[in-house]
Amino acid sequence: MITAYCSNCRSVEIRDLSHPASFPEDAVWIDMIEPSRDEELYVEKVLGIEVPTRDDLKDIEPSARLYVENDAVFMTASLLWKADTDAPTLTDVAFILAGNRLVTIRYAHPKSFALFIAALHRLPENWRSGAALLAKLLETIVDRTAEILEISVARLDILSMHVFGDRAKKTRKPSNYLEEKLRDIAGYHRMISKVRDSLGSLSRLLTFFHTIPAVQQDRETKELCRTLSRDIQSLSEHAAFVAGNITFLLDASLGLINIEQNSIIKIFSIASVVFLPPTLVASIYGMNFQVMPELAWAAGYPYSLALMVISAVIPFFFFRWKGWL
Repeated sequence: MITAYCSNCRSVEIRDLSHPASFPEDAVWIDMIEPSRDEELYVEKVLGIEVPTRDDLKDIEPSARLYVENDAVFMTASLLWKADTDAPTLTDVAFILAGNRLVTIRYAHPKSFALFIAALHRLPENWRSGAALLAKLLETIVDRTAEILEISVARLDILSMHVFGDRAKKTRKPSNYLEEKLRDIAGYHRMISKVRDSLGSLSRLLTFFHTIPAVQQDRETKELCRTLSRDIQSLSEHAAFVAGNITFLLDASLGLINIEQNSIIKIFSIASVVFLPPTLVASIYGMNFQVMPELAWAAGYPYSLALMVISAVIPFFFFRWKGWL
């Protein structure tokens, strides 16, 4: 699908690909969403550029993601997608500056694009050029990434409270409670990793975008690029800090699981030691020797029971005195 946004904020969905005349002359942004081969050829014919394919966007070489060809600037960045789901992922988006027009090619629907389109009518007239629109679009993408990071941090704080719990409340938790929290921690680790990858990609794109003549000649766009570079640097540092907190939370959860397992093993160990002396007494008086003085003793049975109880109580209180229980 091809949608053209004009300088007066009018959007036109281009369906007739047989006539290049259907392309609006005042279009400043051409948004291509999952374009077919016919749509790619149409844009190539109208703008005189070679549109990168979906396979081209997946190339990780910097020379294939950031380059200039026939006076057109080609840039590719990895943006966070499906951040509101349990399976966040990265999607590659191409940004092309062809003359005074911006062309975007994407095979996903990041929320930042919807936010930018909704606010497009509020842009002043001097921001409705290809380079200026790209700078504003990148600003929206960075703001959306910061929002995702902020939401993740807030949810991690709640998760941390659930893991460590309130010491004043002695509520009993399910046996697999911490194991479930480990899966949540793994999900947030994946999210923050995707955020850091996206920020790194945006940082490289902005460094390249800042050097093109269209940006250098526009003071406001140039200043916005500098601001975005500083914001990305700050977000990257914050994401690294959050990743460290996630690592700590993961290690702490594993430590708590080990403590619980050790507590269970300690209970069984102490129980076996406590019941060992009574077992010894019962084993002695369970032997079938013919000559055993206690066999004819009338008080032998209660005596043996009392001896077993005493031999179990003494180790129990000894362990309590040592603080092992």
